[in-house]
Amino acid sequence: MAVDASGVTVAREPGGLGAPERRNGPRGAWASWWAAWPFALAALPLGLLGLASWFGRHVRPSADEWCFLPVVRDHGVSGLIGKFWYTDNGRLGNGLMVGLYAKFPVAGHQWFGLVSGVLMLGLLWALIAQVLRRTGQSVPRGVPLLVAAMVMAVFLFATPNTYKTFYWPAASVSHTVAPVLACAAALPLLRARSRAGRVSAVVTVAVAGVFMGTLSEEASVVALVVLSGAVLLAPRLFTPGARRFARLWSLAGIAGVGVGTLLLVTSPGSRNRRERYGAESTSMLAPESLLGSLRGFAHILATVFSTWQYVGAVAAGVLLGLVARSHRSDRPSFLLPRRPLPLLALGALAFLVSGYLCTVITYPVFGAQVVTTERTWNDYLLLYIVLLVTAGAVLGRRLRRYRPGAARATAAALCAAAVLGLVAPLVSLGHDMQVRAERWDRQDRSLRAGAARGETELPYTPVSVARMLEPFSNNGRRVWPAQCVADYYHLEKVTYSKRLP
Repeated sequence: MAVDASGVTVAREPGGLGAPERRNGPRGAWASWWAAWPFALAALPLGLLGLASWFGRHVRPSADEWCFLPVVRDHGVSGLIGKFWYTDNGRLGNGLMVGLYAKFPVAGHQWFGLVSGVLMLGLLWALIAQVLRRTGQSVPRGVPLLVAAMVMAVFLFATPNTYKTFYWPAASVSHTVAPVLACAAALPLLRARSRAGRVSAVVTVAVAGVFMGTLSEEASVVALVVLSGAVLLAPRLFTPGARRFARLWSLAGIAGVGVGTLLLVTSPGSRNRRERYGAESTSMLAPESLLGSLRGFAHILATVFSTWQYVGAVAAGVLLGLVARSHRSDRPSFLLPRRPLPLLALGALAFLVSGYLCTVITYPVFGAQVVTTERTWNDYLLLYIVLLVTAGAVLGRRLRRYRPGAARATAAALCAAAVLGLVAPLVSLGHDMQVRAERWDRQDRSLRAGAARGETELPYTPVSVARMLEPFSNNGRRVWPAQCVADYYHLEKVTYSKRLP
């Protein structure tokens, strides 16, 4: 207990990072309300995530999922894993994750957004808290949650196609959840303090690398670039006592990703996919492919850099830099950001290199359409957002000397503006999803009733949202995946129709 200059009794709250001082009297009440500002500000992006999860009840199967559902229904999750390995693409990890939600056909699609959103938010929240601890930083309660929620908000909803990023499970497990899982593999590294903990961290990252290699080629590329940078630049990133272990951990991750990628590219399914898209005859290293990839990546960067809502990530970082304070801890420091500007430059280089390489490996499949397959951007956009938060934190530390109160208010206002700027597009998408769900359900009842009567061939009307592929797209000229729809409803064939039943 102590008495301040005004005579008000002050009690320091024991424990907790950045625990605020408690004051008795009117000024104490104001201090208690002020201490809750991180939670109040975090309510905005959390509310956006809640609204998006509520709209998830309107998600219905589409595109590739028409083909996944009958396989899981008839052969289980293992059947889908086998189909991926032998026929589709070789992605064993992807087949497992797709099978887990496809096991619960429509309900699995409806709940996927909520479940994956909570999972990703929790992992990022834990990761941010651990990074702060291992760098010897204390922050007010709620700040790690605020930063994680802002990262999630701009990651999921600042993209040009939120449906394919967040709501389409087949794309989300490959390009949205995958990079977050890759980041989460660092949690055992950050928590390791004993020999057993270090062994566990190395084993975890190796296993995670193998899984990542069979889950997402693009996320694997980003992981390889980042881990290679950690090995080469360990003296600039880690404290002397942690460098050897950090390098060993990074090399274990690289080896794991390498093994997983080797399994994928040598699988029968991967060979079939390359032949199906003509990638066997179109080398990704051909000069025209490399130039086309460069043009496509430049177009992607122009779109990303002109999306103003990403300023919310910078603002969250500024708030973090303004309120973080160094403290003594019983945990030895692990990270050593001695020169932040060169490290930011290296981070920007890692983003550009990994983004271009991701474009290179997808160009033989999509060609010039890489600029419209926004879902494949997410694997390296998470790195971009983390870089923005880090840059904001560096800026926030510099602003402490110059009217920190005004800087904090400005950063909070920018966070709020970024979130509010994402509401209208999300509400519009939610309306489109509701319309599609009503039409999809109506047609679903009709097709099921027809199949129950013994019909073998029935009409199907395309019902699409957010540029998702449906059977008989392009005015009925593109049939895929009509046969999968027929299999789903136990029919022999579905035919194109312009009118809903």
